[in-house]
Amino acid sequence: MGAVDELLARHRAGLAGPSSRFDAVDTPRPRLKLAVLTCMDARIKLFDVLGLRHGDVHILRNAGGLATDDAMRSLLLSQHSLGTREIMVIQHTDCGLHRLRDADLAGRIEATTGHRVAFEFGGFDDVDDSVRSSVGRLRSAPGLVGPRDAIRGFVYDVSAGTLHEVE
Repeated sequence: MGAVDELLARHRAGLAGPSSRFDAVDTPRPRLKLAVLTCMDARIKLFDVLGLRHGDVHILRNAGGLATDDAMRSLLLSQHSLGTREIMVIQHTDCGLHRLRDADLAGRIEATTGHRVAFEFGGFDDVDDSVRSSVGRLRSAPGLVGPRDAIRGFVYDVSAGTLHEVE
């Protein structure tokens, strides 16, 4: 059985009961008016790290937790259509993008598939600098609303389970 089939079996088993077993969220507008941009890394259990409940925040995940064009698109929708006013960027230690050389990966992909990659992956050498870069890009984005200091950046240490703010 593949992973998708396993998850579908879990879904069927978990939903075999009254809907009251699940937290009802009656609106797509997050209670805390917060959007969190973080990495797709499976070790980041964001609900545990931040003590979240369903419906508290919008969660955006991509490789590295970077402020990419697509992340910007989602944040603009989150703010202008669904009322968020704060943004939290969370990157982490031991990230797959740490020390990644974009050209090396693009070359491997082209050698394997015969197709050139038309974008950058966002490899970085220092996670704090990467957070600063993403926060800076968001703070300078003309379409985002709210005070610029309501856009804040953090690094999650996957070994220690701690979160520190990047100034």
